[in-house]
Amino acid sequence: MNSKALRMSTMFLRTLREDPADADVDSAKLLQRAGYIRKSAPGIWTWLPLGLKVLNKIQDIIREEMDGIGAQEVHFPALLPREPYEATHRWEEYGDNIFRLKDRHDADYLLAPTHEEVFTLLVKDMYSSYKDLPVTLYQIQTKYRDEFRPRAGLIRGREFIMKDAYSFTVDEEGMRKAYLDERSAYERIFQRLDLKYVPVFAMSGPMGGSASEEFLAPMPIGEDTFALAPSGKAWNVEALSTPEVPEVDYSSIPAAQKKPTAHAETIDGMVERANELYPREDGRQWQASDILKNVVIAVKHAPDDEHEEAWRELVAIGVPGDRQIDMKRLEAQFAPSEIEEATAEELQSHAELVRGYIGPMALGPQARREDSGIAEPIRYFLDAHIARGSAWFTGADEHEVDYYDLVYGRDFEVDGTVEAVEVRTGDMSPDGSGPLSFERGVEIGQVFQLGLKYSEALGLKVLDQNGKTVPVWMGCYGIGVSRVLACIAETHHDDSGLAWPEAIAPAQVHVVATGKDAVAFEAAERLVNELEKRGIEVIYDDRPKVSPGVKFKDAELIGVPFIAVAGRDTVNNGTIEIRDRNGEDKVAVPAQEAAQELLKRLS
Repeated sequence: MNSKALRMSTMFLRTLREDPADADVDSAKLLQRAGYIRKSAPGIWTWLPLGLKVLNKIQDIIREEMDGIGAQEVHFPALLPREPYEATHRWEEYGDNIFRLKDRHDADYLLAPTHEEVFTLLVKDMYSSYKDLPVTLYQIQTKYRDEFRPRAGLIRGREFIMKDAYSFTVDEEGMRKAYLDERSAYERIFQRLDLKYVPVFAMSGPMGGSASEEFLAPMPIGEDTFALAPSGKAWNVEALSTPEVPEVDYSSIPAAQKKPTAHAETIDGMVERANELYPREDGRQWQASDILKNVVIAVKHAPDDEHEEAWRELVAIGVPGDRQIDMKRLEAQFAPSEIEEATAEELQSHAELVRGYIGPMALGPQARREDSGIAEPIRYFLDAHIARGSAWFTGADEHEVDYYDLVYGRDFEVDGTVEAVEVRTGDMSPDGSGPLSFERGVEIGQVFQLGLKYSEALGLKVLDQNGKTVPVWMGCYGIGVSRVLACIAETHHDDSGLAWPEAIAPAQVHVVATGKDAVAFEAAERLVNELEKRGIEVIYDDRPKVSPGVKFKDAELIGVPFIAVAGRDTVNNGTIEIRDRNGEDKVAVPAQEAAQELLKRLS
């Protein structure tokens, strides 16, 4: 099959010599400079001819692998009504992250950030028996999220392209098989795209469900931090669980005492005053790690059976004084609710909370005792690093008074434990294989075992083999298609420009005719015609009045795998120069053999 060459004399293309002023990562700089995309608004991009060629090739690979596991493609609208999302409470849970709008009849709509609800309703509309299942449906569609601060070009945008797939099975075993099939397909996709990836255990977040894994592309610009264990397993930091801490023997710990500790409203102040006023008998200095720091947060809940509107709940979290709270990790513990620091007004409404001296005795189970005198007790949780039986120096709920030797499990209890603090290099891995190390990465895909969340919320049921009505088990699988393209650009470039993998490059060969001699252009034309006949995709720089230096810079910037140069010197010698995009393996071959040489080099 003949493949028509793209001629730069007529191609809709303008390359840039300077980086766009607002481009903050290499992929955003190079994709704009090389003429693949143009910015329309913050987080919103126009795809140009070269960019669409790469994007379509990525989508083709995804489709081949999805079709290979029996998935079937559909296509939903991006504009969807409110009702399905209200049924699953996600209309409220998404908060400000979605674009909401009204039509002329005052009906509510959204620009879909994801399509679980409508996939579920489609299967509900068409299928009613176990004989119809299993089925996996997928689409490649534009999605929308109202990012507060779009960044990194295509990596964090307001409009983006995703592949999302959904499996429907009659039982949990079927869901797990579909999950593994999709997971394997993802690995093949990323391998074919020559994109390094790490599967990491993840939280399901607002998607719901049970098991979930993210595929992260390791790179310094990544927004996600993931933890690596010596065993080779990896976790998203939000999904990282702390191994159970052994209980401490507190039999030798003296009774807890209240002691005046003036001017000690901060961790540093507490350490300084304690060492000054109450030096330890064992000679060791008081340290931040001896302090139990209690932080009050507000949990923002969506409406539920007891509350018609969204509501806020104050919750207290106890953490070691030498560690900082990781709000993203902590928020994952309360998902799908969001969290933020409690306001000054909220704290003032609880007289038992003494600023700088908040302690466990006014929180949780202690506050719910009949003699506590506290009207609205606040739930109290401890970070998972805190061992039962450990003794603490902490607030005594009185101005300028602290507790010493207050023991968890002897003197106070909690409502539960949570993963609240930032994890550190050297913390023990969840699987116990050794200390953790950390890297950054960009999320390029995620797979979820959704279970019954959406089928139960939306009434998706079928008759099983015994004629009994049962809910359908679901899985959800997403790939950020436009984000993947950006990640490949981020990891496949050098100082001169892009360097696309052959499988997705906009062309396989970039033919450059240089100089003013007609003979060079004639030789280039012959090579282009021969490559076209052999089905090789070609970009041909046939611009007659452009200098060789500009043409070479453009070829390197655009970044196809091979460059063939027909110039006065080479043509007069009867040769054409062929080089890899990376500048290596440069060779001059007889002009009549150039096409064959390029075919040999193409995989």
